[in-house]
Amino acid sequence: MTISLAWDAFEQHGWEQFSSTMRHELIHAWKYHEFGEADHGRTFERWTDALDTTQHCERFNSPNWWVICEDCKGRLARYRRSKVVKQPEKYSCGDCGGILRVKEATE
Repeated sequence: MTISLAWDAFEQHGWEQFSSTMRHELIHAWKYHEFGEADHGRTFERWTDALDTTQHCERFNSPNWWVICEDCKGRLARYRRSKVVKQPEKYSCGDCGGILRVKEATE
């Protein structure tokens, strides 16, 4: 797993927010290493308090796509053409298990 952080995010949000984002992303990396998944589920939520971070990070850039759950209407921003963007039918919503679709973002 690779974590990439943008200098623009640091410049826009400053150290306080950026360090929180780093802790957030490290929880994802740990979850993927330990459990083979990196969602924002219950395990993730338990660690956000312990590491003084949030369950969702503040955006510093507009996404290129939205992954949308047909059932719970949850929305995930995507900036790269990831596996879920390419083939949403192979995945399900991490919150409710619902069907996912991808919508190109428009500003």
